[in-house]
Amino acid sequence: MSIWFYLFLVVLCISIFLITKIWIMKEEIKNIGKTLSNIINTDTNNLITTGTNDRKLKELANLLNNSLKELRKLELEYKNGNGELKSSITNISHDLRTPLTAIRGYLDLMDSSNLDSKQIKYLEIIDSKVKDLTNLTEQLFDFSKSLDIQKTIEKENICINNVLEETLVSFYGVFKEHNITPNIDICDEKVIRLLNENMVKRIFENIISNAIKYSERFFKVKLYCDGTIEFSNKTTMIDCTSLEKMFDRYYTVQSAKKSTGIGLSIAKQLVDLSGGNITAQYSRNILKIKITF
Repeated sequence: MSIWFYLFLVVLCISIFLITKIWIMKEEIKNIGKTLSNIINTDTNNLITTGTNDRKLKELANLLNNSLKELRKLELEYKNGNGELKSSITNISHDLRTPLTAIRGYLDLMDSSNLDSKQIKYLEIIDSKVKDLTNLTEQLFDFSKSLDIQKTIEKENICINNVLEETLVSFYGVFKEHNITPNIDICDEKVIRLLNENMVKRIFENIISNAIKYSERFFKVKLYCDGTIEFSNKTTMIDCTSLEKMFDRYYTVQSAKKSTGIGLSIAKQLVDLSGGNITAQYSRNILKIKITF
């Protein structure tokens, strides 16, 4: 055999070795990517492992594992901070409720007494401020609830028609108290979606509560066959700035002498987590909030 044949065999063996090594490295990098994606998207403490002795791939795995450990540390600190914040807010809310309830009780007693016009005026101012504090207390509770929102939710097929009807019925007393006769239009066709029923109820409750708070005796809700729910109420408290920031957590309507709270912010978070879409439109003093599942 000639020397060229031996050279050919050597080159062939080296080529096969290099091709095999490159293929193994590509597969290992692909596995590292899949493992990293799985770790990030699931609640697990697993780390990335490699089935190769390649030094560079091991260094890459170690670098990613160190980053994952740091990420978990930050996530734990965030969760602990949220828990402490929620606990503090809840305690403050409870501490505020007790004296506010007592003040409201004394105000009711004074209201039935014989007072002159000046005293009645002062009493009305005090009563207004107590109501403002009560609203702030409720917002604190809403905020603490918003910290409980979890991205992992259990879903099942639910009938949106039924959930919407049940929610509206639960507000019957509130509608009556505010002299509102709701205009309800729910399609006959059953709208079935894969959602979390309690989450959908909470979305509807937050939107309806906000609408009642600022409605000028007009409220309408319509469910379309395509899964769109449209809530409408008449209000003069909204402008372009308010509309753009309506779903922001910390935004309040300053001109209203009240605040929109964070009910709509929570509703948006829940709609997003449910895979739906929520928008707001304002025209001719009518605010429309549309949700599509």
